[in-house]
Amino acid sequence: MNEDSIKTTEKEHVEPNTMKRRMVLLWKLLYDQTDENHPVSTYDIVDYMAEHGIKVSRKTIKPDIDLMCDCGFDIVKVSSKPNKYFWGSREFQVPELKLLLDAVSSSRFITRKKSADLKRKITGLASVHQRKQLSRHIYTTSIIKPRNENIYYIVDAINDAVENKQKISFNIIEFDGNKNKILRHDGEIYLLSPYALYWNDDFYYAIGWSDKHEDIVALRVDRMENLQVLEEKAVKRPKDFKVSDYSHKVFEMFNGEETRVKLQCKNELMKYVIDRFGDKVETEPTHEDKFICYVNVRLSPTFYGWVFGFGGDIRILAPSEAVEEIIDMSRKMITAESM
Repeated sequence: MNEDSIKTTEKEHVEPNTMKRRMVLLWKLLYDQTDENHPVSTYDIVDYMAEHGIKVSRKTIKPDIDLMCDCGFDIVKVSSKPNKYFWGSREFQVPELKLLLDAVSSSRFITRKKSADLKRKITGLASVHQRKQLSRHIYTTSIIKPRNENIYYIVDAINDAVENKQKISFNIIEFDGNKNKILRHDGEIYLLSPYALYWNDDFYYAIGWSDKHEDIVALRVDRMENLQVLEEKAVKRPKDFKVSDYSHKVFEMFNGEETRVKLQCKNELMKYVIDRFGDKVETEPTHEDKFICYVNVRLSPTFYGWVFGFGGDIRILAPSEAVEEIIDMSRKMITAESM
């Protein structure tokens, strides 16, 4: 092999790698450091490449940009002397990223450590200049964050179990009077055939067939520990089972036999009644500042707790069974406080 052949071979070997590195660096520069308010000029690109040990000319840049555009990247050219370029549309706009950051910061399901990790990743979807706009000062001191860092792996494992129709086993976490974490029933192992994961009131629930209860149950995911996906096949999901119907009963006070309840409410609470029972709830005006509504609910602590939350501005008028039960519950609360 002569000297010219050796030089040609070396050139063919080096140039493709140099071009690949150049394209990656160009992508990184445009994605990380540019937006519509912060384009970079051809001179800026030449200097950036030089800082990374790659020599390019302005004539090299245009075909590189064209290649990126051909590959589907939205690189916008600003015609000027010299020309300028910036990364165009992004998967998420800044207002959308702000919403995601707020949701992560405020979530009671996501631990503080994971919240910080997710916020870093979300912020990384914007340019360095846009990231300054994403500095969120949200007051979340009242948000109780969980400590179970394994929640995310547990959720992933449950999803796999649902997909593959397999049972899961786990312990259930509780706390004693001294706030020490303990396992329910001395570490009893629970078996569940999961059908779905359901999000309610900022918590994940695994809905499925419980071997112990021989019924469908909803269990808090953040209360699970030592979860394992078993080889054993899950109990088949009943044909008439619908997650939407089940969640409506369990989480929205409609579980069990329905009772028609008559409520008297102050007018300013209409929004809360609609939030809870929907805009088709049956209502009628009565006094100048009050209205009557009729709802079908299960007479349970969940329902009475909702009524108590309005400090007397919502009152139960009928049936007498419901009136007596909430009065009795009030007496028990007073007795408990005086103990």
